[in-house]
Amino acid sequence: MRRLLFMLSLLLPLGLAAQSPAEHIQAAVAAQLARDPQAALPHLEAALAQEPRSYEANWRAAEILMDIGKQTPDSVKSPARDSLYARAEGLARVAVEVHPEGADGWYALAAAIGRASLTKGKKERVQRAGEIRSAALRALEIDPAHHKTLHVMGRWNAEIMRLSGFQRFFAKNFLGGAVFNAAAWDSAQAYMELAVAASPENVYHRLDLGEVLIDRKRYGAARVELERAAELPVFDVLDPEYQARARTLLERIAGKRDER
Repeated sequence: MRRLLFMLSLLLPLGLAAQSPAEHIQAAVAAQLARDPQAALPHLEAALAQEPRSYEANWRAAEILMDIGKQTPDSVKSPARDSLYARAEGLARVAVEVHPEGADGWYALAAAIGRASLTKGKKERVQRAGEIRSAALRALEIDPAHHKTLHVMGRWNAEIMRLSGFQRFFAKNFLGGAVFNAAAWDSAQAYMELAVAASPENVYHRLDLGEVLIDRKRYGAARVELERAAELPVFDVLDPEYQARARTLLERIAGKRDER
């Protein structure tokens, strides 16, 4: 078996070169479903080498680069991860330029701007928040049930509402963050609930909905989402970590009752 795997590894570059862009994309999707973004990326790189303006190759490559990058926590300083996010944003911009009527491209752009913004200064991060929202809303205009974009909008609202009142005031009045006025806890919860409804088997959707419900002190509903998140089958490369987070949160809110 080891000898067979070794021989197959020697043949892999030849196989990559012989495949069409569509075949590479299909192989990348299979690798992503197998929770192996590192295996998906070479196929998308090969597809882009053959068709640099391929809409699907660009947005999928952007998503895969984010899947690889997010395995390094945001709290860790990592130029390598930051460069992945910057490239993801660039590819997503190509995707929406090539096919502005595609929801996946706009979703990838919203998500990539959000990831890449983590490397920016406070003022630029505030200014880019408006671009994240605009890209996500464009995706939802095209596909109102795009569950990943619904999640982006849920997080967008939640992250702004998690800022202190002073931080929001400062951002709105001194950093050009007037768009922060659009954020609300009701919107955060509503978007997350729509994401769960559109993709009920998604661990990340239920985890983040659970966190929003905790923020709103709706512990009973939060338990339902977190318990479900902890027991769902895994699909995303970070699902095991998301499930561990769900279990930690369940322990943290044990015995807590809803506040009226």
